[in-house]
Amino acid sequence: MLLAAVAFAAAVPAQAVDDSGAALNALVRARLAEEGGEPAAALSALTTASSLAPGLPGLRGRMLEQAIQAGDLNAARAAALQLWSAGERRFDAQLVLMVDAMRRSDWKAARDLMSGRDDKAGADTIARLIQPTVNAWIDVGTREKLPERHLLAAAGRTRPDPSLMLQVALVQIAAQRADDAEALADRTTLTDRTSQLIALRLAATLDKAGKRGAAERLRGRIALASGQREDPMLLLPDQPVSTPRAGTAQWLGLLADGLARTPGGSPRVPLLFARAAYWLNDTDWAVRATLVEALDRNEQRDEAMALLSASRSPLPPVLAMRRAELTADAGDVAGAAKLAEAAAAGTGARSLLVRLADVARRSDDPKAAARAYERLEASLGESEGDQSLRGTLLIARAELLLQAGDWDAAEPLMEKAVKLRPDDANVLNFAGYSALERRKDVPQSLARIEAAWAREPQNASITDSLGWAYFLTGRTDDAVELLEKAQRGEPDNAVIVEHLGDAYWQAGRKFQARYSWRAAALLAEAEMATRLEAKLRDGLTPANTAP
Repeated sequence: MLLAAVAFAAAVPAQAVDDSGAALNALVRARLAEEGGEPAAALSALTTASSLAPGLPGLRGRMLEQAIQAGDLNAARAAALQLWSAGERRFDAQLVLMVDAMRRSDWKAARDLMSGRDDKAGADTIARLIQPTVNAWIDVGTREKLPERHLLAAAGRTRPDPSLMLQVALVQIAAQRADDAEALADRTTLTDRTSQLIALRLAATLDKAGKRGAAERLRGRIALASGQREDPMLLLPDQPVSTPRAGTAQWLGLLADGLARTPGGSPRVPLLFARAAYWLNDTDWAVRATLVEALDRNEQRDEAMALLSASRSPLPPVLAMRRAELTADAGDVAGAAKLAEAAAAGTGARSLLVRLADVARRSDDPKAAARAYERLEASLGESEGDQSLRGTLLIARAELLLQAGDWDAAEPLMEKAVKLRPDDANVLNFAGYSALERRKDVPQSLARIEAAWAREPQNASITDSLGWAYFLTGRTDDAVELLEKAQRGEPDNAVIVEHLGDAYWQAGRKFQARYSWRAAALLAEAEMATRLEAKLRDGLTPANTAP
């Protein structure tokens, strides 16, 4: 990394830097900070380099990029203005300057900026995504007649885009034409997630405009279109959109959310849109949620956490749960479990209860996990999907009991799970393997694992279970064959590698056994490491055979 930074600095034209070498030093620090994911530090170093050697090529562009990542609007505006004035009409510079103009209610500057980049080839797709909506909201700011004309022109006549038509309704309400907005909302079909999210904002805006009936009709269609799924964004509080800044922010936030879901896309583009949206309206919960995800995706977890910790208002439950998950990701699993329980307190949202259970499971607190599983199970009905989830929860609860050594309490839960999901390979495998390693009803346990493997023969964990079952029942050759297959599927799974070593020893292949044990020792945690050390010293014995 250091060599790369030095090489980059050395490539800078000699006439562009100061004689003392301080600018080169600053460039090296900036590159190291960029590669280390520290945009604020990179921006500081680049600012130093710029003051010492203002003629460095490409410096302003890098300063703009790091300022956006760091969330420093003043620095971003300064860098964008210099680029724009120098004729470098970059989209990120355009967006930053447009945001700044809208924050100052300088509608003329905002309009000029929106038309300030030539796109004769029609290749600037991202810019075209924002122009109709931004131009419409600028017209609202200047009180032009029919501000929605930009959106109508972009939506198309034969099959108008519902997302744009719902934006039209928002603009109409802001222009004091709530009746037109109500009629348009009633005849617009929600076809995708984006249109559902905009409809949620439109419903809140209709409510604020006194159109409660239209708002309720629209909310009913949102629930119908979403199939009752609990999208995290749909769980956020209702917030109306009635100003140019708020309208532009919600659209930029939606674009950031959509771009983040594009497979293989760069995290920098969604972050640019999310930053711009937040600079326009930092009280918008949906915008905040989108920026949190953009930061996390760009490996800026501390900044994402700070955004959820510094809120002036209590976090909505769905964002409080996200804070708990980020806390767990940062290593504080005990603190995360407490935050998750608080976030889910008093909510009946199924998705939040599922997320609570996941955080609690990660916390290594059996009591917290048990409480979470019980709450989730209590929310289930009798539908096929709910019964399937109930089977999974029964297995999860049984696993907690087995970890505590309580087989008698765990066994009936596993039997209920098998009865609910008799064709589920993972349920069959867990129930069979848990009983087999405790030498409980070996014929039935083996039959369940064989049934699981017949359903998912490519599953390395199930293949390992069957191989180990054959080892424990004396079918050593069959065990070796299956365990070799499992090891090929998951070569870094220490449990599988140890099992294979034990089977090799039992088959008389002692050199291969020791090789496998050494490989497992590289991956093993404390208890397994002690057992493997004993095997490497003494060979396989009843006392050190894998459980």
